[in-house]
Amino acid sequence: MKEKEILIEVEDLKKYYPLKGGIVTHTTGHVKAVDGVSFAIYEGETLGLVGESGCGKSTIGKQLVGLETPTGGIISYKGNPSRTEKQMIFQDSYSSLNPRKHIYEILSQPMLYHGLADKGNIRAEMERILDMVGLTKSALGRYPHEFSGGQRQRICIAKALSLKPKFVVCDEPVSALDVSIQAQILNLLRQLQKELHLTCLFIGHGLGAVNYVSARIAVMYLGKIVEIADAGELFRNPIHPYTQALCNAAPIPDPNRPERGAALLQGEVASAINPPAGCRFHPRCPHATDICRQKEPQLSTVAAGSSHMAACPVVVARDGLAEERNGING
Repeated sequence: MKEKEILIEVEDLKKYYPLKGGIVTHTTGHVKAVDGVSFAIYEGETLGLVGESGCGKSTIGKQLVGLETPTGGIISYKGNPSRTEKQMIFQDSYSSLNPRKHIYEILSQPMLYHGLADKGNIRAEMERILDMVGLTKSALGRYPHEFSGGQRQRICIAKALSLKPKFVVCDEPVSALDVSIQAQILNLLRQLQKELHLTCLFIGHGLGAVNYVSARIAVMYLGKIVEIADAGELFRNPIHPYTQALCNAAPIPDPNRPERGAALLQGEVASAINPPAGCRFHPRCPHATDICRQKEPQLSTVAAGSSHMAACPVVVARDGLAEERNGING
């Protein structure tokens, strides 16, 4: 079996936004949006990134495609890519399309600028890309406001694909759409990822949509990744209390489903300006101990030989490194 190759590797990534104040404007503090995150994305896979609003998910996505510069840490990309090889699909399809330009201009100008097409074949190339995302060539002469939300998101996907990327960040691409349209866009993204062998980071709020398109899922809380595992394993055996709460909150259309027994989260997310000492989740955690309030936990494997990692030694110790739960002993 061919060993998986890493396309993107992130080490101790940080992004701090300065806060300005005072009569003579100066920096009074920092918003620690991303604070020491490390992970890898394998070539050809989709990694899901899930968490509450403000936890730093979109900030990571912007840094991976070069829209923002990290405060610290390292982002390694195999092969030193050109600008066109990393693209992003944004949540708000309307604001990411120039309302003064028709679709022909929106798609053709980047392709011509980067030399990915010429004036002789540009129209045929755009029609091919529109067909890939389920739109007809008649879309080329229309403006963004003439389309529905789902159609605009298809145009945004076409815009990203027009530059022939190897890596695509999907930043909550379905959260602003109706449920029926969400399913269509998710199916389209899965199909394109498979056909084009794209490597993707799929950012979302809920585990349902993220699980549908992702091979692995990383769970983020207040600037930190608290758990990462294969998608199926994460749902079957969530380790971190925050992940357990997310799984409990995910609606399942089965009135007879067994209850996991964990309560839904209480309280609010702490401030990213002055995050809690120790584990950042401890003010909301039902399992918090004194050591949780004092020492910051690190991601570590939940059992010997497992790729499942979590930043909660209290739960892992309580469950005795439950190897059988993680499939180690079959």
